[in-house]
Amino acid sequence: MIAEVIVEVLNSEVDKVFDYLIPKDEKRDITGFRVLVPFGRRNVEGFVVGIKDRTEFDQSKLKEISQIFGEQAILPEMIELASFMQRKYNLKMVDCLRLFIPAQMRGEGDRYKRTTEYVLAEDYLTKLEKIGKNAKKQLEIVNFLKEKGAISLKSGFSASSIKRLKELGIIEEKREIALRKPMEDVELLQSNSRKLTSEQALALKKIGESGTFLIHGVTGSGKTEVYMQIISREIKRGKSAIMLVPEISLTPQALSQFKSRFGETVAILHSGLSLGERYDEWNRLLCGQAKIALGARSAIFAPLKNIGAIIIDEEHDGSYISESNPRYNTFDIAKFRASYNNCSLILGSATPSVETYYKVETGEINLIELPTRVNKRPLPKIEIVDMLGEIRAGNTTVFSRRLISKLEECFNNKKQAILFLNRRGYTSFMMCRECGYVAKCGDCDVSLVYHKSEEKLVCHYCGKKYKALTACPECGSTHIRQGAVGTENVVMQFQKLFPNVPVFRMDNDTTRTKGAHQKILSSFGKAKPAVLVGTQMVAKGHDFEDVTLVGIIDADQGLYQSHYKSPERTFALITQVAGRAGRSQFEGSVVLQTYSPKKYVYSFAANYDYKGFYKREINLRKATKFPPFSTILRVMFSGENEELVKTQTKQCYDQILEIRKDYPQDFIYLDAMKSPISRIKQKFRYQILMRIKQENVENITQMVYNACDNARRREVLCFVEINPQSIS
Repeated sequence: MIAEVIVEVLNSEVDKVFDYLIPKDEKRDITGFRVLVPFGRRNVEGFVVGIKDRTEFDQSKLKEISQIFGEQAILPEMIELASFMQRKYNLKMVDCLRLFIPAQMRGEGDRYKRTTEYVLAEDYLTKLEKIGKNAKKQLEIVNFLKEKGAISLKSGFSASSIKRLKELGIIEEKREIALRKPMEDVELLQSNSRKLTSEQALALKKIGESGTFLIHGVTGSGKTEVYMQIISREIKRGKSAIMLVPEISLTPQALSQFKSRFGETVAILHSGLSLGERYDEWNRLLCGQAKIALGARSAIFAPLKNIGAIIIDEEHDGSYISESNPRYNTFDIAKFRASYNNCSLILGSATPSVETYYKVETGEINLIELPTRVNKRPLPKIEIVDMLGEIRAGNTTVFSRRLISKLEECFNNKKQAILFLNRRGYTSFMMCRECGYVAKCGDCDVSLVYHKSEEKLVCHYCGKKYKALTACPECGSTHIRQGAVGTENVVMQFQKLFPNVPVFRMDNDTTRTKGAHQKILSSFGKAKPAVLVGTQMVAKGHDFEDVTLVGIIDADQGLYQSHYKSPERTFALITQVAGRAGRSQFEGSVVLQTYSPKKYVYSFAANYDYKGFYKREINLRKATKFPPFSTILRVMFSGENEELVKTQTKQCYDQILEIRKDYPQDFIYLDAMKSPISRIKQKFRYQILMRIKQENVENITQMVYNACDNARRREVLCFVEINPQSIS
């Protein structure tokens, strides 16, 4: 028999199937197994993606598989999924396959954590006489084992006494697998399922065993309970389920809810786990010990069989799109797996993406609405404050007078507040007032962000740190201007106003250590009064019953980014963060601070008018031919040699110009240019941007992939993005 093997060699020239002989004594179907094979002058790992009887090559010259690893294969579904991803995104097959297994599975043997315990031997009574009369510690161990059953070297007993008892045959060693349990200290809630409202019950009834559904529910409408009821229904049918949340920071709360309801049938998968934890959770899912995979984007690759439901909460969130290799859209993967398993795909959001809602209008997705909150209370009132008016009145702080007043009221009532600003650090840049010099990263074409706690300037692209400016390196002036404020600055200004109120900060700087998200959220939840200051991490999913006020410090921050989705993202963030207030019996309120109060986005957001916003936005997209009425393709080139990057960009661009000659009516826009951020990590960046009509987009995309492949060189990274989240 012949095995078709994809070898783990990171070179596009060998990203193809190689034929190897299967050892004659191997009787299993080894499709999906990891293997060790001779490749050139060395042995490399690979994946068996197929078995066949014949080969087009001289079978006498085929090499034999050296070793077959493990007892478990990746699922046949995953091999088909890898092929789908390879075609859809122009990826290497080996990169796709690597997504499906934990890093610890590479190599020989398992990576389980094993514990060593000592128990009494079956015939220990016949050997007790061997213990000396003065060996009190040994007798103490025996008596302890009679009562407790087992001990370890960490039990506090003498290692030498344990060793002696083992030599005498009185105790014996017992080795067992000890599963690593991520977030084991998560607080469990009341486990009983709640009585559904009439809206929730109708939603549950409408969701069938297959098809794609959008639950469009306002914040606090009880979407999570509907998700859990769907999953419970599928588990009772003997099936499994995948539950995705957009941010790792949401996972502790989600895990608390799901573990309270489903216990050890829940496994958690996300990038914040240690390699060992991820290995154990993955194996629990593969072996069927766990039936529910809960996690962020990567959990869509959970090794579950017989899936009954796939749920993507906050489906509009950009974190579901991978922007590093391998690049993919989680929705596409979920749709493939739902089709393969003939199961339902459920999307949920208070602010669905424009593309998703358009699919509702065209009949591709079934709509289910939850228009009211579970507690029947109104959504928080959003007040819009003109910050230009605050400046004219002499207030130059980041807090408007209205927000300060509302904070005082909140804290006097022993309640909690959330202050949202989607910018970390202290200030966004440092600039000389005399000559205009701006401190920039030496490796990236971006300004450095000032972090006051470290007294450093930090590049948010490569992480490099520099000394903060005390004088201009160009002209020597000490007149240094600081840019827009970040979360660190907000905390310091807040502490001056409210020195006795506990303040917690949640952004990428405060959540780098393992368990930091859970620790911050837990501490904030117990403190009253208190304030939580943070970036978009605080905007989604959190449910604190005593949060009655949300302050949006700078609503304009994302509105003027050069991306067609900027209004949509701004509307979603405002709606999402506003929804953190008033989720229990206490009324909530929101203060939205802006320098552009007349922008249409704010009027729609203040009234929670998603449909009004969508209608305006979809008409604008239709008139300008932006997605969903077209597809944006971005071909990105980067490398350390700028001239070589430019040459490869031009070569690829010339080929795409030839494609346009054959499809002149399908290209809405096409141009090549230096990227807005022209250098990152010492690599120069150029890009080709195009907008393609939907009719022939698949054919044209494949031709663009071919042009990209033809322009590849070892020294230049080249890849294609479909509807990129950023064009910077």
